[in-house]
Amino acid sequence: MRTIHVKTASADYPVFIGRNLLAQVARHVQRSVQKSAARSTFVLTSPEIWALWGKQFLAPFPKGQQPTALFLPAGERFKRLAQVERLASELAEAGADRSSLLIAFGGGIIGDLAGFLAAIYMRGIDYIQVPTTLLAQVDSSVGGKTGVNLAAGKNLIGSFHHPRAVFADIDVLQTLPDRELRAGLFESVKAGIIRDAALFRFMEQNSKTILAREPAALERVIVASIRMKAGVVAIDERESGLRMILNYGHTLGHAIEAATGYRTLLHGEAIAWGMLAALQIALARNTVGSDQAERIEQTILAYGPLPPFRATPAKLLAAAGRDKKNRAGTRRFILPKGIGNAVIVEDVMEAELLSAINWTLAHAHK
Repeated sequence: MRTIHVKTASADYPVFIGRNLLAQVARHVQRSVQKSAARSTFVLTSPEIWALWGKQFLAPFPKGQQPTALFLPAGERFKRLAQVERLASELAEAGADRSSLLIAFGGGIIGDLAGFLAAIYMRGIDYIQVPTTLLAQVDSSVGGKTGVNLAAGKNLIGSFHHPRAVFADIDVLQTLPDRELRAGLFESVKAGIIRDAALFRFMEQNSKTILAREPAALERVIVASIRMKAGVVAIDERESGLRMILNYGHTLGHAIEAATGYRTLLHGEAIAWGMLAALQIALARNTVGSDQAERIEQTILAYGPLPPFRATPAKLLAAAGRDKKNRAGTRRFILPKGIGNAVIVEDVMEAELLSAINWTLAHAHK
């Protein structure tokens, strides 16, 4: 088991990466319960994850002390305030109080919504992340961002609320569908592009081994991705500067998700399209050289295929205008400056963005 500590101005917690970690979750919870004898524990998951892993998750807990299971239907369209209210009511009816503990056991949607629920229930309760998708393990479970979607855009309601611990169990990835695995790997490619050239090279040179789910290769990707993000979050907890680079590909990626009703693409797939679009802006500006741009594009595509989608330029342009990085009418954009290096720019013109959108749509319709 590998351990990475996330240390920020307001939080300090471990991220555990390894195999057979579900048993460690129960031990961690038991230690925390002993400090608060009356603590009640809940686990938020999806019916699909519970069917696959529920028995193994519960087995290490002593009888009579197993967490109460709450369920969120699978799908981005359920990451909404209506579900938060329903789940908060279920917590209240079950007697949850300020001492209760919530465990997020699922992918990024479960983690984001559970974190937000924990942040606002009785003005804040403790929670633990147990991510079951690669995307959640390498990205969304770490850093304290929580939130839910509006029809107008992704994660427009949320808060910063760090977990007490994160358990990234590589074993649970073995039941992950290939498409979900690839979606997570796009986020790790992103991590390499923006800040870790060694991770990028490893993923560039070992795509077949990684896609074959070789445990050592997956562990290397997961550890490097989390270490990169932990380092950025330690410097900029609240996304006032450097942390924005983690949003490479997200401006248009989130716009694509919103424009397609969150039903066509997985989050990582939308981010991959967004990374390719941002790469076109960087190329046009000579922010990145053509040789490195080609390596970036080929490595993203090596973890494809990228599913097609349909949207209008106007819809994507409007959705991109609602991006959370924008401030006082200034459009912020993350562009690759080279492999392992990204830059935040504030002067991307509408014509540049529209050109990148048209390039993306031309390739996405093929």
